[in-house]
Amino acid sequence: FPSHDRGPQLRFIDLFCGIGGFNIAFKKAGAKCVFASDWDKYARITYKENFGFEPHGDIHSIAVADIPKFDILCAGFPCQPFSIAGVSKKISLGRKHGFDDEKQGNLFFSIADILDYHRPKAFVLENVKNLVGHDKGRTYKIIYETLTKALGYNVFAKVIDAKSVVPQHRERIFLVGFKHKKSFDFPAFPKNGPKLEQILQEPDTIPHKYTLTDHLWTYLQNYAKKHKAAGHGFGFGLVGPNDTSRTLSARYYKDGSEILIKQGDKKNPRRLTPRECARLMGYPKTFKIPVSDTQAYKQFGNSVVVPVVERIAEKVIEVLE
Repeated sequence: FPSHDRGPQLRFIDLFCGIGGFNIAFKKAGAKCVFASDWDKYARITYKENFGFEPHGDIHSIAVADIPKFDILCAGFPCQPFSIAGVSKKISLGRKHGFDDEKQGNLFFSIADILDYHRPKAFVLENVKNLVGHDKGRTYKIIYETLTKALGYNVFAKVIDAKSVVPQHRERIFLVGFKHKKSFDFPAFPKNGPKLEQILQEPDTIPHKYTLTDHLWTYLQNYAKKHKAAGHGFGFGLVGPNDTSRTLSARYYKDGSEILIKQGDKKNPRRLTPRECARLMGYPKTFKIPVSDTQAYKQFGNSVVVPVVERIAEKVIEVLE
């Protein structure tokens, strides 16, 4: 780990850690990971392969008090609906710590419980952009008020499009909170981002299996025509080296339709390879992919964009130090 002249090394935990995008970013900024967890066993395999330790499983199976002491909580948590009444009541009753009630244990409240018990200096949460409008804005209101009013954190929020650092249009909301009144500015991002040519492999190195079959390509074209006629925008995203792609999703393994790479007129388009997906999400060249293509597509589609989090991590650590 990097040596610090600025006092002891900051410690972070990596919740809903997936394959470790937060870990790469915060480690690079000089912090040390002391705990990680994710319910998906294939994500844990990839994480272990790259970071040398296996994350814990489902967060509900770990007592809050058993999580080691830390300074920063990181989480790209899944978004689920929940009722306002249930929430404010639970928080105000100071619900007991430790094992959470599975049935009502919404994943955001696992985070709230951990923040409440450990009182870390800061947190960074990431979620889909439409968290803000989810359930007519109620979901976001609960999350924001739980973090600010119930838990007393100073919270800064911003929707960031990753296309300035990777060739992918991908908007995500980041919530950064501090225990002490701190001023925080989200990092500035470049105006013009890279294009796909920077992440694509040489055409002659791409195995044939990534090219769409005639059957699938015909199906996707007909599907797009049908929806266009009905006035919907559903269809495939066909892109070349000078383009920026649509958002890579966890369902990319199904048909690859959101990002199809042109291969000239004589050849059907192709999917991205898992390695190209890794590059599209800003993972380093050295990142290992020890799982099947299907799992790899899901993992990268669910991941954070590493260079976005790197910039945020740097700012957060700057503020704390």
